[in-house]
Amino acid sequence: MQKHAWKLIDSIDGAKSRAIIYSITETAKANNLNPFRYLNHVLTVLKDHQDDRNYSFIEKLLPWSDQLLEI
Repeated sequence: MQKHAWKLIDSIDGAKSRAIIYSITETAKANNLNPFRYLNHVLTVLKDHQDDRNYSFIEKLLPWSDQLLEI
């Protein structure tokens, strides 16, 4: 996390959101993915499935998934 970035968080919800994004990007890095491209891919796929009731596609989005495209 950037030095002094915590000063920009002015709520508990903001802190939780920042922690979630930080965790996702660090997990992407740990799996040799580009964090920006990974998040972009995940958000695009989630948008395309927002009305789905079947969430089996989520397994394919995990950073360690063999089915994940080169990102």
